Amino acid sequence: MTTNIELTPVATVVGGRSEATDDHWAGVQADIVLEDRFPLDALLGLDQFSHLDIVYLFHGVEEASIVTGARHPRGRQEWPLVGIFAQRAKARPNRIGVSTCRLLGVTGRTIRVADLDAIDGTPVLDIKPYVAEMGPRTTVVEPEWIKELMTDYWQ
Repeated sequence: MTTNIELTPVATVVGGRSEATDDHWAGVQADIVLEDRFPLDALLGLDQFSHLDIVYLFHGVEEASIVTGARHPRGRQEWPLVGIFAQRAKARPNRIGVSTCRLLGVTGRTIRVADLDAIDGTPVLDIKPYVAEMGPRTTVVEPEWIKELMTDYWQ
């Protein structure tokens, strides 16, 4: 069953990095500016949380580069061939990214965050408070290649 769904961004990332890079996102600060069509009270109470889950569009990914099957993460042949849904690559079918970041403050329509791995101009599809009870409730298991890949991601 195929359903066409149209998503309209709720906000835009302003500032931070201007180019997507694979690593060293720790401490990168940016603003998420809410669209004018939302009332200011749409953000009421958000400042009571320490972290946010941001759902966004990898808008810089060309449709021609989208991967639908398996590939070696980051093109590294020493890592296993894995399907696109077994990795968090940006060149994925719907180009949707999800990132948990630190909330630094809320002023008017502007949400100040750190550690958001999205670039300036990124369309934000949704903003959710991070709720610990919604996170993993059992031990997290990951393959060794992803641990190696993430070694410098947050440095």
